[in-house]
Amino acid sequence: VQLQASGGGLVQAGGSLRLSCAASGMNFGIAAMEWYRQAPGKERELVATIASGGSANYADSVKGRFTISRDNGRRRLYLQMNSLNTEDTVVYYCKTHVWSRDFWGQGTQVTVSS
Repeated sequence: VQLQASGGGLVQAGGSLRLSCAASGMNFGIAAMEWYRQAPGKERELVATIASGGSANYADSVKGRFTISRDNGRRRLYLQMNSLNTEDTVVYYCKTHVWSRDFWGQGTQVTVSS
Protein backbone atom coordinates (compact mmCIF):
# COMPACT_ATOMS: atom_id res chain seq x y z
CA VAL A 1 0.00 0.00 0.00
CA GLN A 2 1.27 3.43 -0.92
CA LEU A 3 -0.34 6.73 -0.07
CA GLN A 4 1.02 9.89 -1.70
CA ALA A 5 -0.19 13.15 -0.21
CA SER A 6 0.13 16.46 -2.04
CA GLY A 7 -1.36 19.91 -2.26
CA GLY A 8 0.15 21.62 0.74
CA GLY A 9 1.72 25.02 0.54
CA LEU A 10 1.67 28.57 1.78
CA VAL A 11 -1.62 30.43 1.98
CA GLN A 12 -2.83 33.59 3.68
CA ALA A 13 -5.22 33.41 6.59
CA GLY A 14 -8.76 33.08 5.31
CA GLY A 15 -7.62 31.31 2.19
CA SER A 16 -8.18 27.80 0.90
CA LEU A 17 -6.18 24.75 -0.09
CA ARG A 18 -7.12 21.33 -1.35
CA LEU A 19 -5.04 18.37 -0.30
CA SER A 20 -4.97 15.19 -2.32
CA CYS A 21 -3.91 11.66 -1.46
CA ALA A 22 -3.29 9.12 -4.20
CA ALA A 23 -3.62 5.49 -3.16
CA SER A 24 -2.17 2.38 -4.74
CA GLY A 25 -1.71 -1.25 -3.83
CA MET A 26 -5.07 -1.55 -2.11
CA ASN A 27 -8.75 -1.88 -2.84
CA PHE A 28 -9.39 1.82 -2.36
CA GLY A 29 -13.13 1.63 -2.89
CA ILE A 30 -13.82 -0.44 0.20
CA ALA A 31 -11.40 1.25 2.60
CA ALA A 32 -12.18 3.96 5.10
CA MET A 33 -9.74 6.85 4.74
CA GLU A 34 -8.58 9.50 7.15
CA TRP A 35 -6.72 12.78 7.30
CA TYR A 36 -4.54 13.53 10.31
CA ARG A 37 -2.37 16.47 11.15
CA GLN A 38 0.54 17.01 13.46
CA ALA A 39 2.15 20.11 14.85
CA PRO A 40 5.77 20.05 16.07
CA GLY A 41 6.00 18.55 19.52
CA LYS A 42 2.37 17.47 19.55
CA GLU A 43 0.55 14.22 18.97
CA ARG A 44 -0.96 13.46 15.62
CA GLU A 45 -4.58 14.65 15.54
CA LEU A 46 -7.45 13.11 13.61
CA VAL A 47 -8.95 15.73 11.30
CA ALA A 48 -11.54 13.88 9.24
CA THR A 49 -12.65 10.42 8.25
CA ILE A 50 -14.63 9.14 5.31
CA ALA A 51 -16.16 5.71 4.97
CA SER A 52 -16.16 3.72 1.77
CA GLY A 53 -19.71 4.86 1.12
CA GLY A 54 -18.84 8.51 1.60
CA SER A 55 -20.13 9.31 5.08
CA ALA A 56 -17.79 11.71 6.83
CA ASN A 57 -16.88 12.87 10.31
CA TYR A 58 -14.80 15.84 11.41
CA ALA A 59 -12.86 17.09 14.37
CA ASP A 60 -14.62 19.98 16.08
CA SER A 61 -11.70 22.25 15.23
CA VAL A 62 -12.33 21.94 11.48
CA LYS A 63 -16.05 21.30 11.30
CA GLY A 64 -17.71 23.68 8.87
CA ARG A 65 -14.39 24.67 7.30
CA PHE A 66 -12.93 21.43 5.94
CA THR A 67 -14.56 18.87 3.65
CA ILE A 68 -13.25 15.38 3.13
CA SER A 69 -14.17 13.57 -0.09
CA ARG A 70 -13.07 10.68 -2.23
CA ASP A 71 -13.03 9.61 -5.84
CA ASN A 72 -13.03 5.83 -5.83
CA GLY A 73 -12.58 5.62 -9.58
CA ARG A 74 -9.41 7.68 -9.42
CA ARG A 75 -8.33 6.16 -6.09
CA ARG A 76 -7.95 9.58 -4.55
CA LEU A 77 -8.78 11.14 -1.24
CA TYR A 78 -9.24 14.89 -0.85
CA LEU A 79 -9.40 17.47 1.90
CA GLN A 80 -10.82 20.84 0.94
CA MET A 81 -9.72 23.37 3.54
CA ASN A 82 -11.43 26.76 3.68
CA SER A 83 -11.16 29.70 6.06
CA LEU A 84 -7.68 28.63 7.05
CA ASN A 85 -6.09 30.19 10.10
CA THR A 86 -2.61 30.10 11.56
CA GLU A 87 -3.52 27.21 13.85
CA ASP A 88 -3.95 25.08 10.73
CA THR A 89 -0.22 25.41 10.07
CA VAL A 90 0.87 21.80 10.48
CA VAL A 91 1.80 18.73 8.45
CA TYR A 92 -1.16 16.78 7.09
CA TYR A 93 -1.14 13.02 6.60
CA CYS A 94 -3.53 10.65 4.89
CA LYS A 95 -4.03 7.26 6.42
CA THR A 96 -5.86 4.02 5.93
CA HIS A 97 -6.17 0.78 7.88
CA VAL A 98 -6.19 -2.38 5.78
CA TRP A 99 -5.02 -5.93 6.35
CA SER A 100 -4.85 -5.19 10.09
CA ARG A 101 -2.24 -2.47 9.56
CA ASP A 102 -2.07 1.27 9.43
CA PHE A 103 -0.60 2.86 6.32
CA TRP A 104 0.40 6.53 6.23
CA GLY A 105 1.20 8.93 3.48
CA GLN A 106 4.39 10.96 3.73
CA GLY A 107 2.76 14.17 4.87
CA THR A 108 2.28 17.52 3.22
CA GLN A 109 3.05 20.83 4.92
CA VAL A 110 0.42 23.53 5.14
CA THR A 111 1.55 26.98 6.25
CA VAL A 112 -0.97 29.72 6.90
CA SER A 113 0.39 33.24 7.18
CA SER A 114 -1.36 35.95 9.16
